[in-house]
Amino acid sequence: MVRSMRRLVGASGIAALALALAGCGLTVPSDPDGTLETVSGGVLAVGVTPNPPFTETDDADDEEPSGTEVTLVESFAASIDAELSWTVGSEEDLVRQLEEGDLDLVIGGITEQTPWAAHAAPTRAYAQALQPDGSTTGVVMLTPMGENAFLAALEQHLDEAAP
Repeated sequence: MVRSMRRLVGASGIAALALALAGCGLTVPSDPDGTLETVSGGVLAVGVTPNPPFTETDDADDEEPSGTEVTLVESFAASIDAELSWTVGSEEDLVRQLEEGDLDLVIGGITEQTPWAAHAAPTRAYAQALQPDGSTTGVVMLTPMGENAFLAALEQHLDEAAP
């Protein structure tokens, strides 16, 4: 009986807290820096590092990148009514720009074993990549740390659109 009361009070308390937070205009997940709100109907700044077939870049400055991840990002941008701005570079440079707030997303066939996980928030693995030893590993995209609404929206899109 006491356990049942604790569960009831615990569940009621959580529900009351959720309602109180909703009344304050707080949403979960949220973006402390407002990434999803900023890019929706605006510009989604994407860093891309070459890694065929996920991402391919041309040496010509006027060429947009291509590849399977580029197609996914294009469909995500369309789903939030965002224009795309591409920046080509090394993973290290792009992650630095992501941390500084100059980019909203980094792509390039990045695996779930990425050393950049301490500097950026990886999505859930949405595809598999063949490794040199014949094994496979998950492929992720990198988003700014703490921008959970943006990450959740991107992951939902990847769940729906990824092959």
